[in-house]
Amino acid sequence: MNLTLPRKFLLLGSGELGKEFVIAAQRLGNYIVAVDRYANAPAMQVADECEVISMLNGDDLEAVVQKHQPGFIIPEIEAIRTEKLLEFEQRGITVIPTAKATNFTMNRDRIRELAHNQLGIRTAKYAYAASLDELVESSQAIGFPNVVKPIMSSSGKGQSVVYQADEVKTAWDYAIKNSRGDSQKVIVEEFISFETEITLLTIKQWNAPTIFCPAIGHRQENGDYQESWQPAEITDKLLTEAQAIAQKVTDALGGAGIFGVEFFVTKDEVIFSELSPRPHDTGMVTLISQNLNEFELHLRAVLGLPIPQIDLLAPSASAVILAHEYADKIYYAGVADALAEKDVDLRLFGKPDARPGRRMGVALAKGDTVKVARAKAIKAASQVKVV
Repeated sequence: MNLTLPRKFLLLGSGELGKEFVIAAQRLGNYIVAVDRYANAPAMQVADECEVISMLNGDDLEAVVQKHQPGFIIPEIEAIRTEKLLEFEQRGITVIPTAKATNFTMNRDRIRELAHNQLGIRTAKYAYAASLDELVESSQAIGFPNVVKPIMSSSGKGQSVVYQADEVKTAWDYAIKNSRGDSQKVIVEEFISFETEITLLTIKQWNAPTIFCPAIGHRQENGDYQESWQPAEITDKLLTEAQAIAQKVTDALGGAGIFGVEFFVTKDEVIFSELSPRPHDTGMVTLISQNLNEFELHLRAVLGLPIPQIDLLAPSASAVILAHEYADKIYYAGVADALAEKDVDLRLFGKPDARPGRRMGVALAKGDTVKVARAKAIKAASQVKVV
């Protein structure tokens, strides 16, 4: 491929994952326009230009594309008017991974239907509900405990485990409150009694084979990731099965780029859970664990650049730094304490305001074992205070 740089990227969604992608793209001299619904979002702080619009407004998207004439559109969030992406692609703009894939994966119902119905992949039993009454009925049919999630949300927001019938209304209210976009629909699924959850970062390339990062284990609370580690503990047999499933789904979606494919891992099987067509929050561990992090891998796949090898440098872990109260001016205490230990690093995202539970940064650590790395990351994260 006779590639010349720079290329112009329009980044739709400018959170912490977008920020790291901008940094990776600019290291190879590219030009990035960062877009989000609020000003001074993390990726905007390092981009060449920025725009504040509602990405659910097709006219606003059209105006931004007309103004900047990007070569690539890189979606980083779910809440986008995906029909417009199909139009942009038809005009010759490369949408990553493809407009079709983005349309499929922005909603949990579409990707679940693709995996289960079209590809015959094992998933948890599931049903949809567009009202509280429908959710009550579906919950009874699937049984308790079950998991209720918005069809469209970011980073697991709005997800809850429902243990008995009198908790269904609370789960419905929580899911709808945290839904992104204009969908008022939830998915209820069977609760899988798993040993661990993994993210398999799957790199689909234009003209080279699909490749994988070492599996990443992660722990969630209320559907939001709290810590991740690499490598995950998984047998070779189950890892091979997970890779085959990930390749089957990403082949069906097409295009190029990195996909975060999530699985439940039981003693005997891997069960497809979800898929994100972009860098994954649990993959932030790769900022310290790999020779090429997930953002660099995404960029290389998008541009068709070679990826000769992915090396795991050491057992590694990440742990999130959360805000605990509302604030419109952000300061961090304890940074020096967190960085005092060998092989520990931080990413403070630069979000302009805080609210309880908002992810404001991440601690990263390497160790001789995953257990040591996790302990170091959790300790470092606990030492940083959002004040």
